[in-house]
Amino acid sequence: MSSHSESNIAIADALTLLLHNQHALAAAVEEVTKWLSDNGIQRVADNALVAMETLDTNAQAITDAITRLRNF
Repeated sequence: MSSHSESNIAIADALTLLLHNQHALAAAVEEVTKWLSDNGIQRVADNALVAMETLDTNAQAITDAITRLRNF
């Protein structure tokens, strides 16, 4: 296996772990957002929803990068 391929695999593996963290953070933010919303703190819940959208967008970009690395 070439050094370039090994590097791509290592980077893809690291990004995969970051992606798992991204999903865990999104799940935690979602739980907090639900609690805030259920307890009448809608403005803060709305801000948390914006943060979740950013997590989702970035998770998709990380997924795309992992796919590209694994396909080299």
